[in-house]
Amino acid sequence: MIHIFIMAKKKTSHLELVLIQLISDVLEKNSNEALNYKQVSAKLNITDPEARETILEVLKEQSRKGVFLEPEKGKFRLKDLKTFVIGKVDMTADGSAFVVPEDEFEKDIFVSARKLHNALNGDTVKVYIYAKKSGRKNEGEVVEIITRAKTDFIGVIKISDRFAFVNIDDRKMLHDIFVPLSDLNGAKNGQKVQVSITDWPEGAKNPIGRITTILGEQGENNTEMNAILAQFGFPLVFPPEVEKEANAIPEEITVADLKGRKDFRETVTFTIDPADAKDFDDAISFKTLPNGNFEIGVHIADVSHYVIPNSHLDKEAYSRATSVYLVDRVIPMLPERLSNGVCSLRPNEDKLCFAAVFELDDKANIITEWFGRTVIHSNRRFSYEEAQEVIENKEGDYADEILKLNELAYILRDRKFKNGAISFESTEVKFKLDETGKPIGVYVKERKDAHKLIEDFMLLANKKVAEFIAKKGKGKQKYTFVYRSHDSPNLENLGNFALFAARFGYKINMKSDKEIAKSLNYLMEDVEGKKEQNVLTQLAIRSMAKAVYTTKKTSHYGLAFDHYTHFTSPIRRYPDVMVHRLLAAYLNNEKSANEEEYEIASSHSSTMEKRAADAERASIKYKQAEYLEENIGNTFLGIISGVTEWGMYVEIIENKCEGMIRLRDISDDFYVLDEKNYCIVGQRKKKKYQLGDEVKVKVKKVDLAKRQIDFILVQD
Repeated sequence: MIHIFIMAKKKTSHLELVLIQLISDVLEKNSNEALNYKQVSAKLNITDPEARETILEVLKEQSRKGVFLEPEKGKFRLKDLKTFVIGKVDMTADGSAFVVPEDEFEKDIFVSARKLHNALNGDTVKVYIYAKKSGRKNEGEVVEIITRAKTDFIGVIKISDRFAFVNIDDRKMLHDIFVPLSDLNGAKNGQKVQVSITDWPEGAKNPIGRITTILGEQGENNTEMNAILAQFGFPLVFPPEVEKEANAIPEEITVADLKGRKDFRETVTFTIDPADAKDFDDAISFKTLPNGNFEIGVHIADVSHYVIPNSHLDKEAYSRATSVYLVDRVIPMLPERLSNGVCSLRPNEDKLCFAAVFELDDKANIITEWFGRTVIHSNRRFSYEEAQEVIENKEGDYADEILKLNELAYILRDRKFKNGAISFESTEVKFKLDETGKPIGVYVKERKDAHKLIEDFMLLANKKVAEFIAKKGKGKQKYTFVYRSHDSPNLENLGNFALFAARFGYKINMKSDKEIAKSLNYLMEDVEGKKEQNVLTQLAIRSMAKAVYTTKKTSHYGLAFDHYTHFTSPIRRYPDVMVHRLLAAYLNNEKSANEEEYEIASSHSSTMEKRAADAERASIKYKQAEYLEENIGNTFLGIISGVTEWGMYVEIIENKCEGMIRLRDISDDFYVLDEKNYCIVGQRKKKKYQLGDEVKVKVKKVDLAKRQIDFILVQD
């Protein structure tokens, strides 16, 4: 095979690259010791004299180009410069791509469209890097697709007499997928479908695929929401064996279930959740103690009691890792039987929990803490609005308990911010939908004291559980645990944000982490309700590191906690299930769990969390596009929320819908991006459009399939 390949190599430069790679692999495996062409040939099992001569030619030619070195006559080794790099493909709109290396210290490599060789967005590839010409960016060519990021895509099928193809919704998938008529699987022209790539013949422009799922008629709400779930890899149904296992779990609590649990059924307990919630993860119990202190229990649904490791339920929950919250529906991590039934802390029912119970004095100081399994009986289910009414009117069911909890929450919150936590209050967009799921209104969700009260006690439980394990693991014995980690921000990113914020009159003090947090909090407080709130908040969040799950005992920068975990939402987050299992094991003095196994699970959970957030954003984008489809030609006031080399994003102030003004549609000048200063600048008149500027826009076009909104700038 190698012999045939070498004979053909002069005809195809791509094949020559593969030969260079083979030689490079030999030299690398030989610890980069200088070898002659005979030694290289032998290691490649090449005996044919002509083929060996070709090896010598390639070694000499590539030495002249700087790929190999010839330290002594006839002997070659790799230059220290990396010739091949492994990384992920990040596709651009014009069909070219950048490969982002796995090694974070390596620079991105530009790959032109014709040198991608069928690599798609997100694929892990091996790239050959060309010798760099002065002043040029790193350029390369894909020589191997190591793993495909995905082979399933969502789009609309077009069928003719002799063939069919699917127009893919994903903007970064630039190839239609050809589908033989024998592989339509019942799909009809114009339907939205899921298509799986089965082959991509050498030299073919388009891949070949088969239809795996018919999602429905394009434009129907159910079809589009299911398409978003399928696009991000979330299953639409639970496998039968998972449902069967869930349905076999009894609702009744037995005497055996109560063994080893503290009984809180006589203690006042309630839940506070969104009005439309069905899965109640957490409840709070409240009791005034004889010494005047308060016993406050944070009781969390004991999912790990029902979901047994390696069961069908557990494997499915691990795979999903999280519930997904789209605009009009929740796709639960666990089947409804558990998420809305057995595990949900519904009122007037006995329920099994895992709890963090604290004795607090009047100044919210923790006197004692206890962690363990409990049984509760929730007396009342409050919506956030109902609890807020009690706080504001100072009367209603359990008013004394709620008012005291709110008072203590204020102290906990104030203490958290004094210790350097950062408050990001970004606006959350909600839609009013008609019976078909069509948006008839958009509003911004307000976060009031009732939301913050629950949040502060959940933070307390998460923090104290993490601290308990971290302290227990001091000394020789180390306990594997799942932490929620948040690194301090990259100073360069934060510096760029500080320069931008200064344009609005906000100063960021970067002397220390504490000073950064303090000035960011002042900014967030000051900006609340102002037109630039969302832009500044989003930019500030982008300048921060991303929070992840890990077994490493690291701190949480945003909350200013030395140790933090997720303990409070096991119905909707798999890491919380892992935390419950580990905490239960260590309370029973069991040995430490396998760190590598839990690190892999943590990394998977972080990936799925990001994917769920992307799916949620896609559903919001779709509903925004659907809402503005009825407003084509209408004019709105907006804020510039992003700038790119091809256009600027504008968020409408009134309804928070975001669309793009393409630079080619601004006719009074030729505009280019000034990346450093977050603006676009006219080349003749030097007019600037700056991130955060107020502009008037007209809705030009809406593409529902691509969830894109196009605006035209209305100039005075």
